[in-house]
Amino acid sequence: MARMKFICDAERCIECNGCVTACKNEHEVPWGVNRRRLVTVNDGKPGERSISVACMHCTDAPCMAVCPTDCFYKTDEGVVLHDKDLCIGCGYCFYACPFGAPQFPQAGAFGLRGKMDKCTFCAGGPEVNNSEAEFKKYGRNRLAEGKLPACAEMCSTKALLAGDGEIIASIYRQRAQTRKKGEEVWGWAMAYKMDGKIAPLGVKS
Repeated sequence: MARMKFICDAERCIECNGCVTACKNEHEVPWGVNRRRLVTVNDGKPGERSISVACMHCTDAPCMAVCPTDCFYKTDEGVVLHDKDLCIGCGYCFYACPFGAPQFPQAGAFGLRGKMDKCTFCAGGPEVNNSEAEFKKYGRNRLAEGKLPACAEMCSTKALLAGDGEIIASIYRQRAQTRKKGEEVWGWAMAYKMDGKIAPLGVKS
């Protein structure tokens, strides 16, 4: 079974906000909620980079660990989803998430901020696939239609990749090799388990 993941290539992102717009349009996300957003570091300076950020559908998701109502669940493809009928708007998931993925329609104290909303990897929710109830609560279920998330499909430079984790990691590894950089980046050895060397194409780590 494929494990779905996102990767954003900061070397390719041109800060066009196409991914953000595609997400809002596809799911009719309410005003004030941003399932996906663009973060820029060193803005206007040498070394400026932008990256598209949303829920990363963690293997060991901290939001799942802290939720007092267990509204989070994981699909067979590794997508982290939640049940809005169980959400009480406590905000614990927001504080636990390192990516700031959980969003709330209102600001305020416990119970006043409304039901949490976040990126669903275009996989809908617990309701019947592609039903009106599912769309109203979670947006369009593109995965059930055999499609990838709208944000990744809209990306004009293919900086944002989505799909089977092994495949997109292979694509990113090939890009890094083509650029002749990667070994000097901290954490590379841990990511590919190759003792500090980039795994050759076709070699599974």
